[in-house]
Amino acid sequence: KISRISSLPSDTNTTTTKTGKAPTYTNKMPNTAPIKWAQRSDSLYLTIALSDVRDETINLTDKELKFKGKSESKEYEVSIEFFEEVDAEGSTYKVLPRSVQMHVMKRDKSDDSEFWPRLLKDKALEKNQVKIDWDRYVDEDEEEDAGGFDMSALQGGMGMGGGMPGMGGMGGGMPGMGGMGDLDMQKMMEQMGGLEGLGADGLSGEDDGDDDMEDLPDLEET
Repeated sequence: KISRISSLPSDTNTTTTKTGKAPTYTNKMPNTAPIKWAQRSDSLYLTIALSDVRDETINLTDKELKFKGKSESKEYEVSIEFFEEVDAEGSTYKVLPRSVQMHVMKRDKSDDSEFWPRLLKDKALEKNQVKIDWDRYVDEDEEEDAGGFDMSALQGGMGMGGGMPGMGGMGGGMPGMGGMGDLDMQKMMEQMGGLEGLGADGLSGEDDGDDDMEDLPDLEET
């Protein structure tokens, strides 16, 4: 007799038993990361509610956000398209112990710009993946009184535009320094240039002793 052996995909896990039951097949797929959001007329505040995130990759373009990372030994990902375009270069993020928080600037920052009706272009996807961040939420007509977002949690955060893959965007800064986009290097160099030509005497504030001796009157002979 010739028995027929069926091949299985290489990425499929199989479990066989001695009871004669059919094998079970499981595919490891990343989990969808939960998102909370709030907005102001000029920006969005996004929170990926995962704790102790590591090995994160965050790529933000003017239309999409893609996130991958690990939390509690599980892999998570996000792939969303915004309702309208955003300003990736002006946006920042920071990985915190209990979440990943992002401040994403809207492309349209005009005074008469209106609140978005939702975060995502896909209305059906938003219902399953996105929740309102009620701690930061304000009505559009209350924005002037409420003011902008509390940005204290994002101090030292990293830029999200123009970064290299796997680094989440560095905003032109050096690794581990949280981005240096706000540092005016030209101004700093100009200030340093103003110190050139000052010797040790000039910095210490001491005058040349020879010059002082020339101003003393001649001593009279007795």
